[in-house]
Amino acid sequence: MLQAKTTRRSKGAPLLPRGLVCLLMVASCICAQAQVSGYGEKSMGDPAPDHLPRLLDKVKISQNLNRELPLQSQFVDEGGKPVTLGQYFGKRPVILALVYYSCPILCSEELKGLAGALEMVNFTPGKDFDIVIISIDPSEGPALAASQKARYLKYYGKPETAAGWHFLTGQKPAIDAVSDATGFGYVRMPGPDGKMDQFAHASAIEIVTPDGRLAQYYLGVEYSPKDLRLGLVEASNHQIGSPVDSILTYCYHYDPQQNKHSLVVARVVQLGGVFTVLGLGGFMAAMFNNDRKKARQGPPPNWQDPGSTA
Repeated sequence: MLQAKTTRRSKGAPLLPRGLVCLLMVASCICAQAQVSGYGEKSMGDPAPDHLPRLLDKVKISQNLNRELPLQSQFVDEGGKPVTLGQYFGKRPVILALVYYSCPILCSEELKGLAGALEMVNFTPGKDFDIVIISIDPSEGPALAASQKARYLKYYGKPETAAGWHFLTGQKPAIDAVSDATGFGYVRMPGPDGKMDQFAHASAIEIVTPDGRLAQYYLGVEYSPKDLRLGLVEASNHQIGSPVDSILTYCYHYDPQQNKHSLVVARVVQLGGVFTVLGLGGFMAAMFNNDRKKARQGPPPNWQDPGSTA
């Protein structure tokens, strides 16, 4: 037989509802576990480091403008043929990029950005300029390079320009020679599986003159078609492009600090002054020429000298 339990309480003490008692007990437990220490007794965790890990000290881009590339460096093209870097120079400017073909994220975005920008540049790879992509991973070979070329050529949407796209692989000495010349810093690092098969690196493309000298750098994974066009015109010594491009390259100057062309206001003012002087000069020449014609023709037949008398 079940019997109800009774609880003692002192006289005059109110009996608290059971729900309120449980609530107070839970609150007391929470307070006991989460006590706030005094202001001077707070313990802080380790501060976050204010610098990058030492592993990433070499991951940077140094702009070695006007430096010559090691054109004698030997590589293998996407067809398995041994080549030298210099085979792609001598006639046209070159867009150069250092990547690795198995890169999970950054390199693919970089090459997509390049192909997307080139779609809006009215120059033809293989005719007006060449594109040279070099893998920084010595373990990658021609088969992977060929698949990457097919991928980005399809993304570019102009398969007839295949002769202007070159995907190279090579050994570490040749890779390091090019990366040192371009100022492209990178380090090998472990992937999610712990294998040392990935690289930490920055993202950049370079425009190189036909004789193999670094002309301009563009950082990031998105590139301005205007900058690429002007950069190719400048790097080729104005051998490609139109007269409009020549005027634009006078008014726009490549700024290596901002990695883009900036409008040079002084040159715009100078150019405007030249056009103004030419316009005024042409107008005055036309007026003087008209006056000379009138003087040679003499007065009209019915003209009368105002000083003469009838």
